[in-house]
Amino acid sequence: MARKIILDVDTGSDDAVAIMAAILSPDIQLEAVCSVAGNKDIDKTTENTLRVVELLGAEVPVYRGCREPLVKFLCPDRLEREEKKKVVKDGKVVEMHSDYLDIPTATIREQDISAVEFYVQYLRQAKEPVTLVAVGPLTNVAMALMVDGTIAEKIEEIVVMGGGYNITNVTPTAEFNIWYDPEAAQRVISSGVRVTMVPLDATHAACITLDDCKRFRALNTVSGDFAAELCEQRIVMHNAAQPLDVPDAAAVHDALCIAYLIDPGVLKDVRHVHCVVGFRDFCEGQTIVDPRYYTEEKNCYYAFDGDRFKFVDVLCDLFARDKRKGR
Repeated sequence: MARKIILDVDTGSDDAVAIMAAILSPDIQLEAVCSVAGNKDIDKTTENTLRVVELLGAEVPVYRGCREPLVKFLCPDRLEREEKKKVVKDGKVVEMHSDYLDIPTATIREQDISAVEFYVQYLRQAKEPVTLVAVGPLTNVAMALMVDGTIAEKIEEIVVMGGGYNITNVTPTAEFNIWYDPEAAQRVISSGVRVTMVPLDATHAACITLDDCKRFRALNTVSGDFAAELCEQRIVMHNAAQPLDVPDAAAVHDALCIAYLIDPGVLKDVRHVHCVVGFRDFCEGQTIVDPRYYTEEKNCYYAFDGDRFKFVDVLCDLFARDKRKGR
């Protein structure tokens, strides 16, 4: 029986791969996709989400979510971050996340109610537990839990792409999704729901290479071609700004969360830990994991490693299911 999930995204490049994977998987019943501000503003992340859903011809409702974090934008002194490195390749500026995905403008539209309203209404009425997969900032999920804490009883698991133990990106101590809305992240981790964290330690290990992109293209499907294009764009950025241990490779963070639902073996060294989130100064957005065995109450499962070979096999299997021929 397919697992019901709601996907929460701030759609840029890796979110797009995750959406395609979720739509194509026979093991997943994608109930809805909710947008949130993060990689880009809410208008862009919503439009990009709609574009991907329409590209695959999926009848999946899209809900527009929160346009800013719970608290952070009220405190200007907390908004400092390192400047993104600009990369020029073949005379063009390359970004990790373009403002708009290079696919047709959406003709479908988001639903009339907000993502937070949808979460509350849907989960109140749910007859069986649902999995939330949050691969952007956790603002929508935290807001829904604040509106009605009883909906936690209807959530089977929250899979979070976020955090980093030995690896960070946006600051020396933090990963972007958690850094963007740390208060929301702490609320979700402390919600009492089973939380599985898929941090940079796992996503950098389970990377996608240029050779893997060739495998995607060889499938001659819309999703395989588009995924290869997005991953190649990410590889350019990683090579310039944060080279991985594997040459010519990129982390495709968000898609790993979907792969985990299909084959949990893509995550390795998953430990039940106590984790808290830093809110200010040097530890802003840091996922602080207590490594002690006699720790406080454990509140999440944290993946310290990933399997890149299983990951790419899962993606290839999914993209091969796409009935639309490559563009």
